[in-house]
Amino acid sequence: MRILIAEDDATSRRILEAVLSKWGYEVESVVDGNKAWERLQDADAPKLAILDWMMPGIEGIEICRKLRENKKDEEQYTYLILLTSKGAKDNIVSGMEAGADDYIIKPFDHRELRVRIRAGQRIVQLHSELLAAKQDLLVQSKTDSLTGVFNRRAILSQIEIELSRAQREKKNLNLSLLDIDHF
Repeated sequence: MRILIAEDDATSRRILEAVLSKWGYEVESVVDGNKAWERLQDADAPKLAILDWMMPGIEGIEICRKLRENKKDEEQYTYLILLTSKGAKDNIVSGMEAGADDYIIKPFDHRELRVRIRAGQRIVQLHSELLAAKQDLLVQSKTDSLTGVFNRRAILSQIEIELSRAQREKKNLNLSLLDIDHF
């Protein structure tokens, strides 16, 4: 699994890179919030990100907000961990309300980070499985399971779409009905 680290402090970033690499993760690092935001907008963005709260450019908490508001996130979920020295309960609540999935206070315990990343992996995997099941159900709702051809519901829906288009464009619409199996 690829993990994005957005951390402006070189020491903290290198420690995170070393620890995560040792655990077998593929690590990508950026040094400010603007670069993190750009990377998270890519189609092949990492599914898990560790964001420092206070960074140059866009702060980690704002990245959380923006990512959760983005409609793309519904199809491509990114698990967000805020990593910060802000340990007050109000900060934790603010971070989680902004859209962070988890919150770790610096200096962090390596064991705690590891189990939180594993939890994030499970969430990302479950989201991926949910999307696949949703897509499968969508196909099943529109096609005949034996032939793979559109079923009656899908055909009627498509006819409505085509009728609307023909009316809008003031064009004729032709429809043919064939009974090939005498059913």
